Amino acid sequence: MKSIALLATLFLGTSALAAEGKPEIVRPMAKPQAVGLKHTVRTFPEACARITGVFTGKPADPYSFAITKTDPRCAPRAELVDAKKVGAATGAGWVFHDLVQVPSAACPSQMATVRVWRDSAKLAPPKLDAQGRSRVYAADAQAAKQPGAVKLPRFAVAMSLEGKACK
Repeated sequence: MKSIALLATLFLGTSALAAEGKPEIVRPMAKPQAVGLKHTVRTFPEACARITGVFTGKPADPYSFAITKTDPRCAPRAELVDAKKVGAATGAGWVFHDLVQVPSAACPSQMATVRVWRDSAKLAPPKLDAQGRSRVYAADAQAAKQPGAVKLPRFAVAMSLEGKACK
């Protein structure tokens, strides 16, 4: 009976994926994570950020996500935005970029899911610096936040817990 429920969960998850299309990055499902074990779900080096998560084991709030800065000295070359606020799932100028799924070791039918879209706008790369590298410096990143300035690349992130709770 459990195998039928698991197959149904996998089938429903697969049909939901088919509806939103295949991401640009195709990765295998992550290793199942134990309750209380904090783990990195996805790192964004260009945004100096990391998404971490933990299965809490609490029925009211079974999973907790957090976005943390990777290094206080890191100057972001891209922005992370909330996918719901910018309407990334509807496709309006966004490309489905990545899908990360982390199953629970204690409850295989539950899975932490992170969907990432990238802004499809054609962004001109920064000009080459004196060393011949295309870089965004801290002062330039601050200037990019001003209205009318050149925009930094953006990633829209949606985090959710999917599947049925175990008893």
